[in-house]
Amino acid sequence: MTKPYADREVWFLTGSQDLYGEDTLRQVAAQSQEIARALDASSDVPVRIVWKPVLTDSAAIRRAALDANSDDAVIGVIAWMHTFSPAKMWIAGLDALRTPLLHLHTQANVELPWSTIDMDFMNLNQAAHGDREFGYIQSRLGVARKTVVGHVSNPAVTASVGTWVRAAAGWAATHELTLARFGDNMRNVAVTEGDKTEAELRFGVSVNTWGVNDLVAAVADVSDEDVDPLVAEYEDLYDVAPELRKDGARHESLRYGARQELALLRLLGDLGATAFTTNFEDLGALRQLPGLAVQRLMAKGFGFGAEGDWKTAVLVRAAKVMGAGLPGGASLMEDYTYNLVPGNEKILGAHMLEVCPSLTTARPTLEVHPLGIGGKEDPVRLVFDTDAGPGVVVALSDMRDRFRLTANVVDVVAPDEKLPRLPVARAVWKPRPDFATSAEAWLTAGGAHHTVLTTAVGVEVFEDFAEIARTELLVIDEDTTRRRFRDEIRWNSAYFRLAAGI
Repeated sequence: MTKPYADREVWFLTGSQDLYGEDTLRQVAAQSQEIARALDASSDVPVRIVWKPVLTDSAAIRRAALDANSDDAVIGVIAWMHTFSPAKMWIAGLDALRTPLLHLHTQANVELPWSTIDMDFMNLNQAAHGDREFGYIQSRLGVARKTVVGHVSNPAVTASVGTWVRAAAGWAATHELTLARFGDNMRNVAVTEGDKTEAELRFGVSVNTWGVNDLVAAVADVSDEDVDPLVAEYEDLYDVAPELRKDGARHESLRYGARQELALLRLLGDLGATAFTTNFEDLGALRQLPGLAVQRLMAKGFGFGAEGDWKTAVLVRAAKVMGAGLPGGASLMEDYTYNLVPGNEKILGAHMLEVCPSLTTARPTLEVHPLGIGGKEDPVRLVFDTDAGPGVVVALSDMRDRFRLTANVVDVVAPDEKLPRLPVARAVWKPRPDFATSAEAWLTAGGAHHTVLTTAVGVEVFEDFAEIARTELLVIDEDTTRRRFRDEIRWNSAYFRLAAGI
């Protein structure tokens, strides 16, 4: 099976020292290669694991860190202290390392050979000793990392390593991300504002604005010959409303939606952008607010934020990359309205048009309906219900002195009844631990109303991403209580201000 990140790799670094002689180091090298091969072979780990020669001195460790930093293919480093590796050797290397780090606390053997253990075995197999030394120096230096404990034959270990790899891939994606804003954000909305300079410093994303007229011109340049095969593709993939079909009264609306898709693909490709925003208040000469085009571009992996919300566009792109190759999807989402029947509380999420069809395995319908805002032609859009199953709703907010990720673990469910008069894609979910606690915690956190709903990855990947980014994350799940959550916000406020320095 092809790895989802086939052009990327994670380096496997093994720590030891010269004290035990060349024979021991040969055994260390052989056993660490076995560990690296086991990780590389695991279907849980979606990237190549590349073994590097055993490190036994400060200069070699520092060089390995610098080489990892400078190699664009490397998205992370896994470190394991097979024997005792005196941690002062790691100071310069860890201080220089700018690549995400996972500390794997493992050993070559699963079971102790009780009847044959001697001091040679003890000197060779002492990760229990060496990794504690390594853990100390990481904490002493304040190094951000993930720690995974257990033998690589344990599926829980490879699953946790794989989750961290996905977070590291998301981190790499934001650092390569050019985001194109077509127009500004919606007027008088607070949560779509944010510090773009700080975002580039923190997440590596470049956020800039292009005029809507650039998109208008790109739409005008699309030829009928290019539109024809795309419209045929729509009819193959979706249940197209009769009025939008070739001889239908509103077929031209569908063709215009196709022109928008082709124009966005070309323009974003020219810009090298993998995320973008639009705004219904700033459409210029566009005839429709892009709906179908946005949905299909998200399905191709682009990040998107509505009403100029570039922070959500960044998060959608990261979620797309982190969930690559997994069942499920990720999309812009918005909490719209509630079912407040006691004991059956649910949230109905949707947006005006722009919900990604990666959230469903069913065949969407392709329809055209009035929008009610924006003053433009009725836009075309895909309509469907999100598949039931576990999910996570995540928002990225600018809290003035830091960015904050707020995540709620949810269970996506089927609507209680059909929704024949709601002509948009939507999702219904039950938030954990319960509706009232979840909503109060979200409001207390200042979580945004624009979110990412992902059904491909769980909350652990966002925990890893936040650790790599040194960014605040508040998690609302089955263990959340009102009192503890309020306290966590207060503690975090003090911590992040102190951590930022003066």
